[in-house]
Amino acid sequence: MKDQPSPLRETDDEARKLARVLLRSASYAAIAVLDPETGFPFASRVLVATDIDGTPVILVSRLSAHTKALAKDPRASLLTGEPGKGDPLAYPRLTTQCLAEPVERGNAIYERIRMRFLDRHSKAALYIDFPDFLFFRLKPEQASLNGGFGRAYLLDGNDLVIQSAANEAIAAEAAETVRDLIERHPDIAEVLAIRLKAPESGPWRICGIDSSGFDMISGDLLLRYEFETLAVDADHICSNMSKVAYSIP
Repeated sequence: MKDQPSPLRETDDEARKLARVLLRSASYAAIAVLDPETGFPFASRVLVATDIDGTPVILVSRLSAHTKALAKDPRASLLTGEPGKGDPLAYPRLTTQCLAEPVERGNAIYERIRMRFLDRHSKAALYIDFPDFLFFRLKPEQASLNGGFGRAYLLDGNDLVIQSAANEAIAAEAAETVRDLIERHPDIAEVLAIRLKAPESGPWRICGIDSSGFDMISGDLLLRYEFETLAVDADHICSNMSKVAYSIP
């Protein structure tokens, strides 16, 4: 009997980029944890943002079942990727196996994560500071990418994390960088939305930058753009974004 061919393809840069976009462009996701009482998988839905290194971040209530589960066992899986019309299995999706790390008030990176989360989820301002809410960073360990029929890949957690010595410096200057960019180019969000063929919606705005790319948001729509190479500092990010917006295609 002949060996069956493997359903997995060799993981290449195209697959890595698709996986990063699926993870970083998600505004919400399905999360699966292990019920501490029964050991059964427990699935729920969470809002998602990303830290400066691309690590997914969730904001959860201490009263929720998935928070209690993560407190007992930090292992979790995150499913991202949006279906469209027709067969939902024909659309790319990513399952990321993670280890959850709590980020509570007083943590050195708490304010950074809080700001980045609110930039993406402004309505969370209603409850983000309630004492029973906390953040988790979901550190990717490995991932399974299904890019559509016949396109399955396995990825290492490092494929999804931004490996850059500039992360902290870019994070410290992020808000000022975006303000300066808009002052120089007041129409840049609109031009980027047109250039990137974003869905027609209300006004778009820049809601996050990092050395690997930038995020834009319009209502419930979120758009992620990945640079070809990592930016080394804030000026490099601005230069890359300006080229995307104003260079002749």
